[in-house]
Amino acid sequence: MENHEQAQVAVYPGTFDPITKGHIDIIGRALRLFQNVVVAVAPNPSKVPLFDIDERIDMIRQATQEFSNVSVETFPGLLIHYMRKRKAVAIIRGIRAISDFEYEFQMALMNRKLDRHVETVFLMPSEKYTYLSSSLIKEVASYGGEISDLVPEIVSAKMAEKAALKKSQSTTRKP
Repeated sequence: MENHEQAQVAVYPGTFDPITKGHIDIIGRALRLFQNVVVAVAPNPSKVPLFDIDERIDMIRQATQEFSNVSVETFPGLLIHYMRKRKAVAIIRGIRAISDFEYEFQMALMNRKLDRHVETVFLMPSEKYTYLSSSLIKEVASYGGEISDLVPEIVSAKMAEKAALKKSQSTTRKP
């Protein structure tokens, strides 16, 4: 028989490049269901991140400091191995639209195949964040668009720093 006194841990994996208010919304929703949520930052080798892993972890920690029962870590390898190490019972995934579902469903089934004891919990963000993605944030910001109401303050500041650095590097290059 399982020990129900042990805190229920859920893992919210992703690249979080960068974290958005939609991600924060999902974390808050997950905390209604689980005592502890681990935001697991994945070093995805198939993506070229804007922020390195340490920058992402730092931004997520600052953006989630209001939650006492959220931790932020990185993990190498398979998510299921990390789940076992953390003794986590659920994977949290945000679903914004039907287009997200097919991929997320495949991943959930593969994770279930790898470990039948781990559940995937799909959560929908607030309607005001359903269109929001890290990729969209990066694209809007790259063209000078306003993102401050879509990302935590720390992310807005860090993206402005990156943009200023890029601009200064492009003006110092000689044609």
